[in-house]
Amino acid sequence: MDEDGLPIVGSGVDLTKVPAIQQRRVVAYLNQFVVHTVRFLNRFSTVCEEKLSNISLRIQQIETTLCILEAKLSSIPGLEDVTVDGLSQRQPPQPNGPTAASQSQTEGPPAVSMPPQEPTQAAPEPAATQKAEAAAENVMTVAKDPRYARYLKMVQVGVPVMAIRNKMVLEGLDPNLLE
Repeated sequence: MDEDGLPIVGSGVDLTKVPAIQQRRVVAYLNQFVVHTVRFLNRFSTVCEEKLSNISLRIQQIETTLCILEAKLSSIPGLEDVTVDGLSQRQPPQPNGPTAASQSQTEGPPAVSMPPQEPTQAAPEPAATQKAEAAAENVMTVAKDPRYARYLKMVQVGVPVMAIRNKMVLEGLDPNLLE
């Protein structure tokens, strides 16, 4: 016993002298517990399914908007050399957009405004520069590789680099080539 007169271990009740709980009450308590638990789980499952459905719909809308934007950007001639500050200038954008059928669905104002292009000079180039450019076009680089085009586009859009690296490793590609 402690200083208040209460037993240190247990309640001090002799359980052999206490009558048993009626079986009907035990069954009623058990049924009530099962019913409430099942209601909670059903409600929880419904809410989770609704949220997942909403997120899936939003992801589909974003993918559709991205495809439309890519189609709009790929339909503008001369944007191959345009770069955005803060992104790597070494990687030219790759045409990775939808087909011409989905380009016809592009209506409304463009979501991204590109900087105006400077007029090109009409001065003739030296023959050596033209040969160097022709040789550079024949060389297959990571920027031209269609397997890596998707990941380079992700970098340009602003997807975190670690997420892109993990995805590349899962698909068996070398993530060090992003740089």
